[in-house]
Amino acid sequence: MPAPVKAYKTYEEQVDLLASRGMAIADREAAIQQLQHTNYYRLSGYWYSFRHQGPSGREDSFYTGTTFTDVVRLFNFDASLRTATFASLAPIELALRALLGHALGTIDECAHLKPAFLGPRAGQGTSYAMWMQRYKKSLADSKEDFVKHHQAKYGGTLPVWAAVEVLDWGALTYLYGFSPRQTQDDLAATFGLTAPQLESWMKSLNVLRNICAHHGRLFNKVHAIKPKLPSVGHIPELDHARHEMNRTFGQLTLIQYMLRTLNVGRTKLLPAVLRSYPDVQLLPISHIGAPTNWATSRSGISYPNASGACDMCRRTA
Repeated sequence: MPAPVKAYKTYEEQVDLLASRGMAIADREAAIQQLQHTNYYRLSGYWYSFRHQGPSGREDSFYTGTTFTDVVRLFNFDASLRTATFASLAPIELALRALLGHALGTIDECAHLKPAFLGPRAGQGTSYAMWMQRYKKSLADSKEDFVKHHQAKYGGTLPVWAAVEVLDWGALTYLYGFSPRQTQDDLAATFGLTAPQLESWMKSLNVLRNICAHHGRLFNKVHAIKPKLPSVGHIPELDHARHEMNRTFGQLTLIQYMLRTLNVGRTKLLPAVLRSYPDVQLLPISHIGAPTNWATSRSGISYPNASGACDMCRRTA
């Protein structure tokens, strides 16, 4: 029989429960106020690794030295990292839209509406038909002025270079997958990647973006999708994180690499936030997948820029 629903606990009882399990609560009133603003179970993702590891999994009791203050510091760091990651992904998304829309436009003004002008995947199964329904809904829901302009002047038919602007990242990734292989290859070559590699990056970063958009946790996160990488040495700045590509730090290296390659965005933003990782003795920065020497290694986050100094070692303005 399944266990009954957990009993309701007041904020005061939640604090008492944490204290009874070994978490140090320096300021009881501040802890209660924090729980009023941040759900107990959202914070639990940040104290999970402070729990004792037993033979059958995590136990309820905390390691000695666990403090509510450190949990909140990790939560606040993660909020800053989420904001910086979302901001860093935005110019990459916009650039991918522009590049793919332009490339497909050279084939046909409405290539996205004509499967015969796309690659073989567009003619297989029902995925293209489902994508088209999604596109039409995005078009119908759009309040953009350029959509109204095309509705008034061209009967609502958007050329592909305009159509990409109503797609979310997921739908854009599907359109990339539907594109002719030469189009895929040309766009992937911008990053020194193969088409399957770039598509896997787009899928991974779309998930990462959605985590940020919905206030999810990046700290201590193991991501379900692991992006494909070229062989060792092909892109040196990715090599130091290649074994952590299902962790947050590994995927941040992809973002940094794409920002530099496209020459867009603020390449100092993510390094600056990572430097703010709180000094929590029990949980070092390796809990986001970063190596202990990440600030001085040739990882994608701290890779030397054109001036020879690494982003992580430079003081931001």
